[in-house]
Amino acid sequence: MSKDRLILPKDFPQLQNDTFLRAAHGEETEHVPVWCMRQAGRYLPEFRESRAGKDFFETCRSPEACCELTLQPLRRFPFDAAIIFSDILVVPQALGMDVQMVAGKGPTFPEPLKEPEDLQKLRVKVDVDKELGYVFKAITLTRHKIEGKVPLIGFTGAPWTLMSYMIEGGGSNTHSKAKRWLYQHPESSHMLLKMLTDVIVEYLLGQVAAGAQALQVFESHAGILGPVEFKEFSLPYLRDIARRVKDKLKEAGQDVPMGAHRREGQPAGKHGPVCSLRSKGAHFRHREENVGGFWNARLHRQPGSWPLPGHGPGARGRLCRSRSPTLETDQARVKTRQDKS
Repeated sequence: MSKDRLILPKDFPQLQNDTFLRAAHGEETEHVPVWCMRQAGRYLPEFRESRAGKDFFETCRSPEACCELTLQPLRRFPFDAAIIFSDILVVPQALGMDVQMVAGKGPTFPEPLKEPEDLQKLRVKVDVDKELGYVFKAITLTRHKIEGKVPLIGFTGAPWTLMSYMIEGGGSNTHSKAKRWLYQHPESSHMLLKMLTDVIVEYLLGQVAAGAQALQVFESHAGILGPVEFKEFSLPYLRDIARRVKDKLKEAGQDVPMGAHRREGQPAGKHGPVCSLRSKGAHFRHREENVGGFWNARLHRQPGSWPLPGHGPGARGRLCRSRSPTLETDQARVKTRQDKS
């Protein structure tokens, strides 16, 4: 296949393993599909070799590098899906913010948002194709290179999670600066969340157009919000994203499953994020949607609240590895997980 054909989002190889997509649609499958959220990671020597001495975000902006890093785990593990190598913080970059990956510290914003007036520094209208086109090219290239072995997942960070990073200036244990914004500047908070939502919708639609066969929205910082704050500053925007993306895809005759993931000690029980996303009116609730949780999340269950396959949204769990001395051990665990499912 010519190099030009590899960057065109069409004529993709036929999918050979649709287990993940069938499960995401609520259908029964031969085994529970397994995929790795940290699909390309430091546990692979070839990953460390590929990343050695290279800037993280420069790697993210290279379609060829992202494709290679996405494919590396599939050469070792019998996964049922692949997730494109990228980062949720490419969205703040598209809005004009500088984000750096600092060794030993993680993602860092040299000039985080401190006051509502700082919102004026952000791009009012983002040309998603121009600013994030490298992600689309990586998805298209990977769809061709993956040769239909498994479906490819595209993803984004959710508005509240991205807002927290943009205000905190990086990772945080307390998220006190971002939470202070919610209380002191609620109108500006909603303005920022709306800006992020608009970009995310276009970003997800662009990923599907490029070849993504499923979508994932990471609301990684939902757990630091109480139930009231979650319902005001997170849930409405998750619902808006799901509704707008699904409506646009429906107009185009496309049916792409979407999933939402939350973690970090999320509020548990019937008022927590999982059940809120599944509640009446949330577009992550339909048969084709699925909601994932961290390994220590508690799911509030009433009789019939978690439906059988084919009768409601899927609940996606997490298989955690505490210590594995060898890659062979990891490979065996994945295979055993599939066989016993």
